[in-house]
Amino acid sequence: MKAIILAAGRGERMRPLTDHTPKPLLRVRGKPLIEWHLEGLARGGVRDVVVNTAWLEEQIVATLGNGERFGMAIRYSLEGRDHGGALETAGGLKKALPLLGVSGDAPFWYVAADVFAPAFDFGPAAASAIQAGQLGHLWMVPNPPQHPGGDFGLAGGLATVADGGASFTWSGIGLFRPNFVNELMAELALGEKARLRPYLDAAIAQRRLGARRWEGGWADVGTPERLRALDEGDGCTTAPAAA
Repeated sequence: MKAIILAAGRGERMRPLTDHTPKPLLRVRGKPLIEWHLEGLARGGVRDVVVNTAWLEEQIVATLGNGERFGMAIRYSLEGRDHGGALETAGGLKKALPLLGVSGDAPFWYVAADVFAPAFDFGPAAASAIQAGQLGHLWMVPNPPQHPGGDFGLAGGLATVADGGASFTWSGIGLFRPNFVNELMAELALGEKARLRPYLDAAIAQRRLGARRWEGGWADVGTPERLRALDEGDGCTTAPAAA
């Protein structure tokens, strides 16, 4: 398994903390937020990771290096250097994918650097969640207070349109096949800014986007207050399921 970590955002809502430090390097419980993901991926057997960067990207490269200390190889998709700024989620994914070197329809992990899910298991059992014919598979969490309307519905193991029924929030963690990009983003030019949501909706329309709930602790580290809550206590918007 390989992985792409999306770490290019400016982190406007985290200012002034992100004025001089990129959001993925803000420290949560003693270590940079992105390192929680790298350590989790390494435990799951992932050995090749691409990190996309833009804002203060040289700090991310200098901090993480080539990935050797995590037991993996890290490459960088330098959107700041190459395009003058972040390409957003879909544009960033399209630029980063060739660096990952995946072949055929082998799935890869997609991880948003600004979420906190330290107990997530990136091992083979989770990686097998994506079914034949699916372009992606998302892990959903209960809707946090700052996002009460959620993102998607969930029915029969598939992500669905949230049409007024029960809805869930995408955790920022998922599996995708290369054809999610190659098929659905064929018209998106390399280096063009674009958000991921329309392409997720296209996969839902084709009934090719799987989904399941994540019952572990999770937080969207979107504001200084949420970051402080994580450091001062549990602070997870969704608590781990009882043992």
